[in-house]
Amino acid sequence: MLESKSKFQRVMIIDDNPMDLYITARLITKHNFGEKIDQYQSAIKALEFLQEKQCDLHGLPQVIFLDIFMPKMTGFEFMAEYDKLSSGFKKQCRVYMVSSSIDPNDIKRANEDLNVVAFHVKSITKEFLDNIL
Repeated sequence: MLESKSKFQRVMIIDDNPMDLYITARLITKHNFGEKIDQYQSAIKALEFLQEKQCDLHGLPQVIFLDIFMPKMTGFEFMAEYDKLSSGFKKQCRVYMVSSSIDPNDIKRANEDLNVVAFHVKSITKEFLDNIL
């Protein structure tokens, strides 16, 4: 039997809700979307990881799923700091903001961020993953 190769080598999920982290990680694994999955309940910890490793493009995620509403650092605050990372990394990595919010202001703000590929209302689905190139 042939083993399916994952679409991406590394995927990062940043969400303060452990259940959302678990469900998203399982979906990513089940549908061979990511070979390695980094899970963070803290946007601060995720940002620290990216800052420390930003010159090692092979060890960094190609896709980040980022929740908007988290304690201590929101997804929008994360993106303001993310913008300061190396341009080489930002060219390689795609950020998708994922939230239960349907507030038009949140959606507009996410879509106006040049480093955000798209906004998606939770939860992530197989169809959503299939549409990410």
